[in-house]
Amino acid sequence: MEIAKSRWYSQLYVQVLIGIIIGGLFGYVQPEYGARLQPLADGFIKLIKMLLAPIIFGTVVVGIAKMGSIKEVGRIGGKALIYFEVLSTIALVIGLVVVNIVKPGVGMNINTATLDGSAINKYNQIAHEQGGTIDFFMNIIPTTFIDAFAKGSMLQVILLSVLMGVALVQMGDVSKPLISMIDLFLQGLFKIVAMVMRLAPIGAGAGMAFTIGKYGIGTLLSLGQLLVALYLTTLLFVFVVLGAVARWSGLPLMQFLRYFKDEILITLGTCSTEAVLPRMMVKLEKLGCEKSVVGMVLPTGYTFNADGTCIYLTMAAVFVAQATNTHLTLMDQAVLLGVLLLTSKGSAGVAGAGFITLAATLTTIHSIPLVGLVLLLGIDRFLNEARAVTNLIGNGIGTIAIAKWDNSFDVAKARQEIAITKAAKLKVKRFAV
Repeated sequence: MEIAKSRWYSQLYVQVLIGIIIGGLFGYVQPEYGARLQPLADGFIKLIKMLLAPIIFGTVVVGIAKMGSIKEVGRIGGKALIYFEVLSTIALVIGLVVVNIVKPGVGMNINTATLDGSAINKYNQIAHEQGGTIDFFMNIIPTTFIDAFAKGSMLQVILLSVLMGVALVQMGDVSKPLISMIDLFLQGLFKIVAMVMRLAPIGAGAGMAFTIGKYGIGTLLSLGQLLVALYLTTLLFVFVVLGAVARWSGLPLMQFLRYFKDEILITLGTCSTEAVLPRMMVKLEKLGCEKSVVGMVLPTGYTFNADGTCIYLTMAAVFVAQATNTHLTLMDQAVLLGVLLLTSKGSAGVAGAGFITLAATLTTIHSIPLVGLVLLLGIDRFLNEARAVTNLIGNGIGTIAIAKWDNSFDVAKARQEIAITKAAKLKVKRFAV
């Protein structure tokens, strides 16, 4: 039995990679049938999402309750918000600088009068429903306790989790039986996640088949310059900015990427970081981050620290202006940057959220024609792959960095875990040979 488990093809990242390759080829050869496989990818994501709210609630509650001090909660939360704001701002600025240097939209000379805006009506409607900054913060407060879980609203669940955790801290020893019960329930949920993750190769493969089948390779070629610019910019951000943060944290970037390769590949195939949130929480704890830090920082980062989405937002907005011959002054771009500092915090880990955030931003500033977003619809799925993977890496490294900042990251444990994982990988390779 142990020998069977050691086979190379039993590794999740190998299965997911094979699924992505097969899905991409199937979508290219049979585009009509490939486009019909989206329900398989959506079904996999829904299976994970149904577990997110209780997992986040349980992790945060247990983490805070075991801190034993409300001051610790405030300290970690404050450090997290500072980190998120700094990294998000850097990502927005990098995207803005690169798009002005590369100018991927210049020369397209699109006449906005010829564009059919009906294709983006649903995105525009969702953007209007989200409201402004005040509405965003008001929506963090759920209507009822159960409503937050029914809607699966991440920020609402986090708010309730923090309140419950603080309450249990104040209750003292009398709350220990309830904490133990929640912790036991949490372990059961993670067992369910482990079962669902066996379907990850199917979900990732189906997602890739849908993307290639519906939009085709031809769509990539027509707006290839923007795609290449975004992918190169996200790589620059990951290896330079996040690489520096990772080195400071004591965990080199390449070790991080190898350790989380399963989650990165699943995100690439499904375009959703939420699909791997439970696994990220477990693996970050195994890597040496304290449970309380992981529980508070990682889920919150999914909304407040979307680095890939920030890069996409500035590049896509200026691209639309360039393609439609809309002149943007330095002040216009400064205003765009200021607005995006707020609107970018509304994007979550769900596929397509970045496009909705972009629509909300252009609706607010009016200097860039909203109808120009039609140009991005055909390649948004491909753009989403880059921003989703960058978001995932950014939040993983961000959690480690904040844990390090708070002296809650065990570097020795991280190195030991990396060494164990590497040894297991070498054992699999030797068996395969």
